[in-house]
Amino acid sequence: MKKVLLVLTSVSELGDTGEKTGYNVAEAAHPWKVFKDSGHFVDFASIKGGVPPRDEVDTTDPIQVAFTEDETTKAGLYNTARVDVVDPSQYDAVYLVGGHGTMWDFPDSEGLQKLVASVYNAGGVVGAVCHGPAGLLNVELENGLRLVEGKRVAAFTNDEEVAADKDKIVPFFLADRLEEQGATHVSAGVFEEKVVVDERLVTGQNPASAGGVAKEMEKLLAEVIHQEKAEEQDEAAALRAEKDAEKAAAAAAAESDH
Repeated sequence: MKKVLLVLTSVSELGDTGEKTGYNVAEAAHPWKVFKDSGHFVDFASIKGGVPPRDEVDTTDPIQVAFTEDETTKAGLYNTARVDVVDPSQYDAVYLVGGHGTMWDFPDSEGLQKLVASVYNAGGVVGAVCHGPAGLLNVELENGLRLVEGKRVAAFTNDEEVAADKDKIVPFFLADRLEEQGATHVSAGVFEEKVVVDERLVTGQNPASAGGVAKEMEKLLAEVIHQEKAEEQDEAAALRAEKDAEKAAAAAAAESDH
């Protein structure tokens, strides 16, 4: 079992429009189910801590309903940790949940940048979907490169911002900003599913891609678990061989005494 941290926005309003926003519930719920069904422990954090604002729940989606009704999840969302006090070493993966609010508070959060960099530097998995990749901006790794530099990524497209009628509201186009920081933005059609895996970075284009991002993250986590088990078996075999050699040496010594 691994520990996965879901990070949520703390922004509840789209700029100065008065229009309510928050984290996208589908983008939290579908990965939550993938991680839970795989036996992993899921935790929550947000930029400011406390109760994060959320977008509307689609009550026709049973996974969103289950997410909002799960008692453990409700407790976790009631008082999320602030990203800047989270201990990155406690997590094997971090997943950045989208929602338009992330465009205002993810890119300039030093706490989030340090968290994401620490998890990735330690060999962990980083995932993000839709507007969640705004939290990948300005993340610098220990090798001095930006996390997205030279990597293929998916994120909410310019055309999707126009289709959502948010192109005049968002502070910048996410796909453009990712490319400015050295990423190659890869996309499918408007609101079509698109998931991109590049090393231990998994990104998705829109809400339809959220479950797919989590499944690809799960594959990477499963590889880590498999490798750890193989290493444990190798260590156990080496220990057995060492003990057997000690027994054989002791038996040989006893034989020579006679």
